[in-house]
Amino acid sequence: MSVLYAVLYLAAAFTGAAVVFQRRPINQLFVFSLFGTVLTLLFFALHAPDVALSELAVGTVLIPVIVLIAIMKTGRV
Repeated sequence: MSVLYAVLYLAAAFTGAAVVFQRRPINQLFVFSLFGTVLTLLFFALHAPDVALSELAVGTVLIPVIVLIAIMKTGRV
């Protein structure tokens, strides 16, 4: 089980860094959604299903959709 934790922690660190280093907002948005998915998997592995479901709803779906709408309205694609 500790190998799974190590892989998920590394994936979270890698995708978190990838979000920061993206230049285009659209690319950053999709990587952020992937980061939310990785965090969701990590929370499920850590036996926190309530936190994982919240992260799934907010970090993977809701915030990227709101930011995508804002990017589309401002025309900064």
